[in-house]
Amino acid sequence: MKISITSTLSILLLVSTGFAQKRPLDHSVYDNWKSINNAEVSKTGQFIQYQITPQEGDALFELKSRDNELLFSLPRVADAKLTQDESFLIAKIKPTFEETRQAKIKKKKNADMPKDSLIILNIQQQEQWKIPAISTYKLAQNKNEYVAFLGADSVSILHLRNLVTGDTLNFHKVDEFAWSPNEDYLLFSKKNIEKDSLSTDAGLYIFDIPNKKLKKISNGQGVYKELLFDDNGTQLAFLADKTPEKSLLRDFKLYYYTPQLDTAHIIASQQSVGMPSQWYVSGDGELKFSANGEKLFFGLAPIPKAKDTTLVDFEHAQVDIWHWKDDYIQPQQLANLKRDKSKNFLTVIYPKNGNRLVPLIDDTFNHTRTTDDANNEWILAASDFGKRIASQWEGFALTDIYTVSTLSGEKRTVKENLNGYAYLSPKGDFVLYFDRETGNWHSYHISSGRVVLLNDGLPVSFVDEENDSPTLPGAYGIAGWSTDGKDVYIYDRYDIWKFNLAGKGKELLTNGEGRATQTIFRYVDLNQNDNPRYKTTLIPDRQNVFITGFNESTKYNGVYTVNTSKNRKPNEIFSDGYTFRNFKRALDGETVIYTKENYTHAPDLYVSKQFKNESRLTDINPQQATYNWGTAELVQWTTPSGFAAEGILYKPENFDPNKKYPIIAYFYEKLSNGLYTYQAPAPTPSRLNIPYYVSNEYLVFAPDIRYEIGYPGKSAEEYVNSGMRYLAQHPWVDSTKMAIQGQSWGGYQVAHLITRTDMYAAAWSGAPVVNMTSAYGGIRWQSGMSRQFQYERTQSRIGKTLWEDRDRYIENSPLFFLDRVTTPVAIMHNDSDGAVPWYQGIEMFTALRRLQKPVWLLNYNGDEHNLMKRQNRKDIQIRQAQFFDHFLKGKPTAPWIEHGVPAKHKGIDWGFE
Repeated sequence: MKISITSTLSILLLVSTGFAQKRPLDHSVYDNWKSINNAEVSKTGQFIQYQITPQEGDALFELKSRDNELLFSLPRVADAKLTQDESFLIAKIKPTFEETRQAKIKKKKNADMPKDSLIILNIQQQEQWKIPAISTYKLAQNKNEYVAFLGADSVSILHLRNLVTGDTLNFHKVDEFAWSPNEDYLLFSKKNIEKDSLSTDAGLYIFDIPNKKLKKISNGQGVYKELLFDDNGTQLAFLADKTPEKSLLRDFKLYYYTPQLDTAHIIASQQSVGMPSQWYVSGDGELKFSANGEKLFFGLAPIPKAKDTTLVDFEHAQVDIWHWKDDYIQPQQLANLKRDKSKNFLTVIYPKNGNRLVPLIDDTFNHTRTTDDANNEWILAASDFGKRIASQWEGFALTDIYTVSTLSGEKRTVKENLNGYAYLSPKGDFVLYFDRETGNWHSYHISSGRVVLLNDGLPVSFVDEENDSPTLPGAYGIAGWSTDGKDVYIYDRYDIWKFNLAGKGKELLTNGEGRATQTIFRYVDLNQNDNPRYKTTLIPDRQNVFITGFNESTKYNGVYTVNTSKNRKPNEIFSDGYTFRNFKRALDGETVIYTKENYTHAPDLYVSKQFKNESRLTDINPQQATYNWGTAELVQWTTPSGFAAEGILYKPENFDPNKKYPIIAYFYEKLSNGLYTYQAPAPTPSRLNIPYYVSNEYLVFAPDIRYEIGYPGKSAEEYVNSGMRYLAQHPWVDSTKMAIQGQSWGGYQVAHLITRTDMYAAAWSGAPVVNMTSAYGGIRWQSGMSRQFQYERTQSRIGKTLWEDRDRYIENSPLFFLDRVTTPVAIMHNDSDGAVPWYQGIEMFTALRRLQKPVWLLNYNGDEHNLMKRQNRKDIQIRQAQFFDHFLKGKPTAPWIEHGVPAKHKGIDWGFE
């Protein structure tokens, strides 16, 4: 039989096409989709470590050389650290996911849950040791010799292991432990043996490692906290409460020790000279030595009222009393109760100078800041006392800014009634503050009291140029400080400016190139610093530094260099259709690691030499190649009112322009800057699972929305509806099968849109506000705040009180127009929502039900505004897909959509099939 060449080619083409066809994503893929976590580069740049973490399951730790050679691959490793000489790696090994799951199923107590183990790797000799059942470890990183770790059993043994010899010393019944900075001493507290009241073991001990000597420096059973050495390791401070365990009031005292003392002694207590009346040492305060060791900072607090334990609860009322003159309304007080009970107020003591105690602030202050080294005289303090009530509708309180002397406690006013933010310069000689009322940056010279307007005479704005809410715009922020502390680097929308704090000059570091090209330049801090004391970002003087650039037009991201002493156009290293994140650089100044991603490229880890000649270190999701993925493209159109608009259109990888596709719009505010970001298929908190729908041959559209103050609903109409109509002109869009989905603010906009148009075949609204008149007086239960500020000043954008313009509140409340709805709508609103009161979802459901409109309400019991429980996230993905598949693709109706799930079948039948 003869077969023509044409027929043969056709058959081969069909076979080839069949083999190449990719499957759509389904709900079983989520757990195994992976991400990179805890990526680090060693100080020399020789080693790179990271975790490859599935969404659910056991992570994989890898250690590679900078040449991409895999040295170790270990399951479930976490909290990994290299010794200073990079010869040992120490880490925890977590229990398996399945072990922990089974223990939870069996409802085991915390003490009986699977425990972490410790692993010690000798990198050069490829040897490893594992120690079971530990709770925590601390590495003596600088001397490369020792690791201390605490056992997780009831004996609480502290093990001190020599990494080189393997020799181990053990100390029993240990609570807390800490290393001295020079790592010659190990400090730890011990408990008495249970039920042995005659035991004298309890107390605080210091172990001299080179001389193998153990010394008890504080005696007695109690709680020992904040074990702290000064930077030189010659002074030691700690907090201890040695009152009986059942005492109603914890009475902490501040202790101090040096090697010249036999035991630690109390340097601050209720009886100390200078202690405010009815105040005491707070057990919640943080201890901090100044770098020169002269000052020791700690916290004081008013002595709280003790509860009368003789009162019987059921014989007394449980009542909250709301008072109109309270600083904060009762729900806010209750939400912050734990924080407020632990609130303490900064104080300084001079251990080398007679223990002179200087309280720096009292309970009318709410914020303090010291410099990193804390050697200077002045600290920064802020108080909003007497101004807090207005935060109910403003969303913030005006603040008075002060400097406070650590020598005398003297307070000097820097700025009264500031609507903005203030910073202390690295040397502690200037206060930098931003004033939202004027949109300006100022410096205040502490010694002279001189104020300088830093951006005086400049033609650019330093506040949000795109602000579209009825509140004063905020600043773009600061990049950092010069190393000598004389200058500060401040952002405008696009560029980076350098201002001398004394007002002696200003420079445009990026030479205006950002504004000229609509590229947002931002500093990248690549300087490693293991010392927790130093947190301030210092930008090197007279050096090339790295900055990122984001082009607003192309959405490209890139890396550039600029010199801090020259005003020149930034030098582009690269700029491309990717997003780059998680930058880390070794101390060699050469080796840099980062992640790189776009919609089709998962965020894998890369290594390069100063961002040149990059090498890919990981391939975390190779399975993606077997699925029908998708593409992301920028869409631009003009709205009916003539506004330029843009958004992202996601298409299936197998997109066929000759087919018609259903389309779902997902929106919040502005999303188009995420054009080149990866979207992992995952059970989301309640957003649209974009890759799932695209893979299953939906189009997904993410339009930006820009707002007219007072008319948020109309603004959503202007951009979302016009964008969808624009796309509907294409022959590959099925204009009869269009839908919308949004969560929270997006959920509100969904609810509004379906009252204004019948163009959508289905809608999904998560945690929506539908009645701005009732929501205006509601509470954000998680924070306890009134919701009024949101409508008057922030996201809801009404801009007036309910009484000033009730018509605007009604116009923007979908509840009053639900009789117009023709679109089937599913609502998700959960009964533990701490942001939007869930009765808003109930109002929407009961209204539509009364109007006999097709509506469903999902309440995930005990879950939050955005779903936190993974099982609920998985559930909603299935239901949402079934909902859209039915109304947009004509698939059979799932039982829960057809007839719901009766309460008597709850937990038995989920209504899926």
